[in-house]
Amino acid sequence: METRQFGNTDMLITPIGFGAWAIGGGNWEYAWGAQDDEESIQAIHRALDMGMNWIDTAAVYGLGHSEEVVARALKGIAHKPYTFTKCELVWDDSTRIIGTSLKRESIMREIEASLRRLQVEVIDLYQIHWPDPDEDIEEGWQTLVDLQKSGKVRWIGVSNFNVSQMQRAAAIAPISSLQPPYSLIKPSVQDDILPYCLNNNIGVIVYSPMYSGLLTGSMTPDRIAAFPDDDWRKRDDEFAEPRLTRNLALAEILKTIGAQYGKTAGEVAIAWTLKNPAVTAAIVGARRASQIEGIVGAADIVLTDADMAKIAAFISENP
Repeated sequence: METRQFGNTDMLITPIGFGAWAIGGGNWEYAWGAQDDEESIQAIHRALDMGMNWIDTAAVYGLGHSEEVVARALKGIAHKPYTFTKCELVWDDSTRIIGTSLKRESIMREIEASLRRLQVEVIDLYQIHWPDPDEDIEEGWQTLVDLQKSGKVRWIGVSNFNVSQMQRAAAIAPISSLQPPYSLIKPSVQDDILPYCLNNNIGVIVYSPMYSGLLTGSMTPDRIAAFPDDDWRKRDDEFAEPRLTRNLALAEILKTIGAQYGKTAGEVAIAWTLKNPAVTAAIVGARRASQIEGIVGAADIVLTDADMAKIAAFISENP
């Protein structure tokens, strides 16, 4: 798999990386339902075997569990992938209620906990997960700058920031990366956020390019109805009518385009995000090794003008 220069860092990353949100397991606010850790580890190993060279996780995924599973998966691997994680979403161990903090003291506790769970001495990319509380952005970003200077993290970035919030952070120190949501279902960041990143040499790794499985071509109303109660997607309007019928019709368009290349609808959805010149790479989650097969081909697809026009026509007629 080819690699791309990642913003102003010294990292060359593959166009697709492994997203570790879903492997955090169940029983927390943004879970995807119960998850078998051994299947998660096999999925990570398959992703690495297929050429992916980076993993994106966060402290809050599974309330620390995702980072622990990533560490288990990478134990004993000679050529380890880059590991990215995030801070700012915190939780109470007894109540499991998630809160937010960008206070220096809180982030200092978070970095030590992530280093311990990941079983590493330095984190390749450390990101502010959400710009919340907004009034503490400067304190939080300065803390990440200090962590970089201390050698605990190599590069620092942000996630879910708008342009004005990035400008505030950049006034303190350069931003290496942004992680925004970007897909055919939620494309709004392409209006001003992605151009800002392109113009300021900020690497972009987009998340949910298949909108959490909705554009894979394998999602159905029956499958969605069978989601466990602790699957956060049951609360998302895009997985419910009237949007569901429209979104599944979009997936069928992607499936038709993919058939020309021997690829899945999901791979076309990912390739569409990679077509944007501001996007360095896409984060793609998998819960089983078999799912990797329907993901990695996105790096090989070069969508034509006709393909893009077909997708754009559907979006225009079905906003």
